[in-house]
Amino acid sequence: MKNMVKEFKEFIMRGNVIDLAVAVIIGGAFQAIIGSLVNDIFMPIIGMIIGGHDFTNDLVVTVGTASLKFGAFIQAIINFLAVALCLFFVIKTVNKLKKPKAPEPAKPAAKPDDVVLLEEIRDLLKKQNNNRPAQRSNSGNRSGQRRNSKKEENPEAPKEA
Repeated sequence: MKNMVKEFKEFIMRGNVIDLAVAVIIGGAFQAIIGSLVNDIFMPIIGMIIGGHDFTNDLVVTVGTASLKFGAFIQAIINFLAVALCLFFVIKTVNKLKKPKAPEPAKPAAKPDDVVLLEEIRDLLKKQNNNRPAQRSNSGNRSGQRRNSKKEENPEAPKEA
């Protein structure tokens, strides 16, 4: 039993449940305001426009003991549309107030240590090469030795007969 009470307490204390409860209470109060707006302002104006009819009482069809209240249904539709329109404007206003701030420019990511070290080595080598006098290239001979003027034999090449 204690476990169930603990779980219920955790459930109730979640932010979403509290927010939902507040929204339902405010929605009920908002519905009363919209209901009054529709019943006391819109419907009498619409009734005057169509000839002074009261929708809730005049647009009723009685079949036997049952009565079909078309006027009340039309009034409920107008009530729904008024609530939807008001909510649309409220949400539109809230969205304007919540405009996203301009994102801050992204800072360049720090280079990894190995990349920094390699760049330092590269820069040092460039500096050393700039301080030396220009040397002739030995056409691919990396050991710095001169090639013999005689044709060197390639052990893998086929021998001529």
